[in-house]
Amino acid sequence: MDAAGAYRHCEQVVRSQARNFSYGIRLLPPPKRRALSAVYAFARRIDDIGDDNDAPPDARLAALAAERDRLADLDAHQDDPVLAALSDAARRMPVPLEAFGELIDGCEADVRGAAYDTFDDLLWYCRCVAGSVGRLSLGVFGTRGDPRAARARADALGVALQLTNILRDVREDRLGGRIYLPAKDLARFGCTLDQDASGRFTDPPEQLAALVRFQAARAQEWYGTGLRLLPMLDRRSAACTGTMAGIYRRLLRRITADPAAALQARMSLPAREKAAVAAAALTGIRR
Repeated sequence: MDAAGAYRHCEQVVRSQARNFSYGIRLLPPPKRRALSAVYAFARRIDDIGDDNDAPPDARLAALAAERDRLADLDAHQDDPVLAALSDAARRMPVPLEAFGELIDGCEADVRGAAYDTFDDLLWYCRCVAGSVGRLSLGVFGTRGDPRAARARADALGVALQLTNILRDVREDRLGGRIYLPAKDLARFGCTLDQDASGRFTDPPEQLAALVRFQAARAQEWYGTGLRLLPMLDRRSAACTGTMAGIYRRLLRRITADPAAALQARMSLPAREKAAVAAAALTGIRR
C-alpha cells in the first residue's frame, strides 16, 4: 500500500476511535498529524487485542506476540496500512518504535490478570501502557532543550493520563474482573471494591470517596510534572499536548468533585467542552 493511502487509513482510525486524542491530533500540521495517527492506530490495535475478552487469554497473548514480531520487521508488512504508515513515519521522524514493546508488555500484564500491590507496581504498568505513548509522541513532536528531561516529562504526562483513565473506569474494570488501584491503598482506606448483584460497590461511600480523591491528587501531581513538557515543544505540538492533557484534567476535576457519580457510571466530557479545550489551547499558542 502506498504511504498516502496508509496514512488516510490511520487518520480514519483516529477520527472514529480516538474520542479524546483526536481533538489534539487535529491541531498538528499534516506531516506530524499523519505520523501521530500512525502511532495511535498501532497503539489502538495493541489495546484492542488486550481488551478482547471474547478471545481466550492464550489467543490474545499469541496475537500480541505476533504484533511484536511484525513490529520488528515493518518493511515485510507493507500490505498492512497501519504498519506501512508507521514504517514511513519512522523513516521521516525519530519515533522510538521500541517503546511499543513496553506497551505490549503492559497489555500482556492485563491479559494475565496482573494485580498491583503498591503504587510503584502500578507505576510500572502506567509507564508501559501510557508513558510509552508519550515517548512515541515526543518522537513525532520533536523537542527543544535536554532530550532526557523531555522524555521524563512525556512519560510523567502519560502516567497522569493513565491514572485518570483508571479512576474513570473503576466500575467498568471491576465488572470485567480487574482492579488497578493498589491493594495497599485499598487497605489504607478500608475498601475492597466488592460489588453487589447490581454492580454497586458495597464499601462505605465516604471511604470510597476518600480513596478516589487520594488517587486524583496523586494524578494531579503527575500532571504538574508532565505539563512542564509544553515549553519544550513547538507551538502546535504544545497545543496538541495541551488539548489532550486539558481534556483529561477536566475529567479528573469532575471525578474529584463527585466521586460517587464517577463510581456509578463512566464519566466523560461533552464534545462541545472538548472542542472548547482545543480552541483554548490553539488560541494560547497564538498569543
